[in-house]
Amino acid sequence: MKITQIETIPVNVPISPERAIRGGRGGHTESPFLLVRIHTDAGIEGLGEVSCTPIWSGEDQVTAAHFINRILAPLLTGQDPTEIERLMAAVNAAVANNPFTKAGLEMALWDILGKVAGLPLYRLLGGPVRDSVKTKFSVSGLAPDQAAAIAAWAVDQGFDTMKVKVGLDPAGDVARVAAVRDAVGPDVRLGVDANGGWSVRTAVQTIPQLYRYDIYFVEQPTPDTDVAWLADVRRQTHLPVMADEIVYSPQDALAIARTHAADVLSLYVGKGGIGPARKVAAVAEAAGLVCTVGSNLELGIGNAAMIHLAMSTSAIDAATFPCDILSPFFYETDLLQEPLPIRAGEARPPTGPGLGVQLDEDKVALYRTDKT
Repeated sequence: MKITQIETIPVNVPISPERAIRGGRGGHTESPFLLVRIHTDAGIEGLGEVSCTPIWSGEDQVTAAHFINRILAPLLTGQDPTEIERLMAAVNAAVANNPFTKAGLEMALWDILGKVAGLPLYRLLGGPVRDSVKTKFSVSGLAPDQAAAIAAWAVDQGFDTMKVKVGLDPAGDVARVAAVRDAVGPDVRLGVDANGGWSVRTAVQTIPQLYRYDIYFVEQPTPDTDVAWLADVRRQTHLPVMADEIVYSPQDALAIARTHAADVLSLYVGKGGIGPARKVAAVAEAAGLVCTVGSNLELGIGNAAMIHLAMSTSAIDAATFPCDILSPFFYETDLLQEPLPIRAGEARPPTGPGLGVQLDEDKVALYRTDKT
């Protein structure tokens, strides 16, 4: 079996305005993605997805399509798509950085391999380590009363764990967390996520003010430019620290472990793909750390990949630190023929081979941005 063509499709999908995320790195009300479809001479197609919001990924639809269409598609055409490690090594040698673009290709290759094997991807990756994946909700960094209303809505949907976006301004951050705690009551687990929006000094001064609200983790309190800053916050405060934006590679995970900078690592399928995420998880597990799964509000293809990763990776402690597989609660629509088995607080894997998803071509056409 050989790759015959790699198709790229740019789409923009609106986020429900009342729940659009605002945090320490800004926010947006529409998500741009580049869908990737790998065609083969056996008639088997693989689907992938590139997160293209520059403020989060540093990549956009133009850069992703350019690298795929001009450099990577010519490199991969004629190759066996089931030889994922070899092909991704060639991709990494051809293009430095751009992990989100590479992730879209890698997802599609895994989708093909699963279809060839006739197995859902989580079984191909070693089988389930849990029956389902526990998930949490993310409350936007809005005014306290607005954030409280969103949190109460999430509880009504069935969530019992959530995180509150902070990292905007310390006084407002504390007021927002207080309002959310008051709205959800004492039994809902709450974390906070600064998206790197605090300095070390601000984090060390602000986090103790959150203790009274029974916060049980703080995610990426400082910018992603120096792991020592994260270590400083962890040493001077008394909450588990989750590393997110600073984790891209196994080497990043190793640096975090060596500096005792975090207790939890947030894995992203979008940062290079499923294989790289599992390598980060292996380093974390060897260092005695645990992982969760983070999100760029992926669409259905990316969410499916995240579920398969979480279902099959023992280093992911989804019971303690539920995963951010929550996009159906934020988008007005998805682009799949059948919705994924995601409900408030829980995600289950699709049962079909590979990623187990198929695109709804009418919806793709509706949200496509390069219409002629």
